[in-house]
Amino acid sequence: MSSNRDPPDGGGTVNETHTTYGTNLISNRSRPEEENQVEEAELKYGASHVIHLFVPVSLCMALVVFTMNTITFYSQNNGRHLLYTPFVKETDSIVEKGLMSLGNALVMLCVVVFMTVLLIVFYKYKFYKLIHGWLIISSFLLLFLFTTIYVQEVLKSFDVSPSAVTILFALGNYGVLGMMCIHWKGPLRLQQFYLITMSALMALVFIKYLPEWTVWFVLFVISVWDLVAVLTPKGPLRYLVETAQERNEPIFPALIYSSGVLYPYVLVTALENPGESRTTSEQSATTEATPSTSAGNTGFAPGLQSDSKRTAVKRIPQKVQVEEAPPAARNQPDNVRIERRTPAAQLEQLNYPRHDDYQEERGVKLGLGDFIFYSVLLGKASSYFDWNTTIACYVAILIGLCFTLVLLAVFKRALPALPISIFSGLIFYFCTRWIITPFVTFVSQNSFLY
Repeated sequence: MSSNRDPPDGGGTVNETHTTYGTNLISNRSRPEEENQVEEAELKYGASHVIHLFVPVSLCMALVVFTMNTITFYSQNNGRHLLYTPFVKETDSIVEKGLMSLGNALVMLCVVVFMTVLLIVFYKYKFYKLIHGWLIISSFLLLFLFTTIYVQEVLKSFDVSPSAVTILFALGNYGVLGMMCIHWKGPLRLQQFYLITMSALMALVFIKYLPEWTVWFVLFVISVWDLVAVLTPKGPLRYLVETAQERNEPIFPALIYSSGVLYPYVLVTALENPGESRTTSEQSATTEATPSTSAGNTGFAPGLQSDSKRTAVKRIPQKVQVEEAPPAARNQPDNVRIERRTPAAQLEQLNYPRHDDYQEERGVKLGLGDFIFYSVLLGKASSYFDWNTTIACYVAILIGLCFTLVLLAVFKRALPALPISIFSGLIFYFCTRWIITPFVTFVSQNSFLY
């Protein structure tokens, strides 16, 4: 849907396109060949980011599986459990174990719901410093405390004893660099590395301190909660995503893994006629023009003012074609038109000067909670040293992630990444562990296969 609006300064007509991320809403249908090019670009973009998500998810799960099979600290049960799991009595009754595990899972779900709602309330009323402080403390504990425990157990397992000064120096640099990359500035690959390792450490903590049966119930109820939180009209995670889109703000990098570096908006600087004079009231009206509350609306951000020219920064969605203005409007001196989508790779070849604060970010985004619970499922399956079950769960998780990405391309909206992968992983786990593995063992022991 396109709409033509008069600019606030009384100049010519500016064409604006209302769109959502990933959606190409074109009002001018006279160019089918360009539509085909857009579709081909979307297919290539989607296929590449499927791989870009498979790699980090696989690396995170591989780190957890490697740790579970080499470091006995995380696979041993020393009788300590999380505060959120109060029902830990030892019993041989299957019904009692199931009820206690369900109770633990519901208590943990209540904690997750409470923390999520608290985060949404802080975000709604723009308590950004409080949220950043919360996330910084969590990252600090993971990068320093949990990493120190992990390194200590690794050194014990491999019988390596470096000096204390070396360890303190390495861990201090590791933690400080991680805090900088996650909460300030740093290379994208390095930020992705820290997010993956933090997710793996959190998954190992859950595997160690959650009771045996509680893990499977927690995975199930968290997946159901993910469905409710994202898909229901008043779901908290859906509200978080929509509010971030309305405010044109990125979600906190400590919570989200991004597969690329290019936001769905490209900052392009449009220089107006330098010889044109403006009154003070007209200049302030133009500077205060901001993007509308729609996630994909175009608009003007405050520009840079000088004596000879005024610079306005316009957020132009990619993959969007703007309907051409009428002939009368095209003759206006101040008319600004973008007729074709502008790929980021071609920005260098255009005559538009790039804004100083331009930062590219693009790609499919996956919450760190998805990394954590994928790794919990696979790590717990690998703790029984049954590689048939481990591989089956790994394949199931990736297949579920594929289906989720397909649905993401179809519906073009935020979708929960846990349910399909976790449900298929649980089905594959129990079927392989209780049916396929005993069958294969029976067949091999009775020499039915040579």
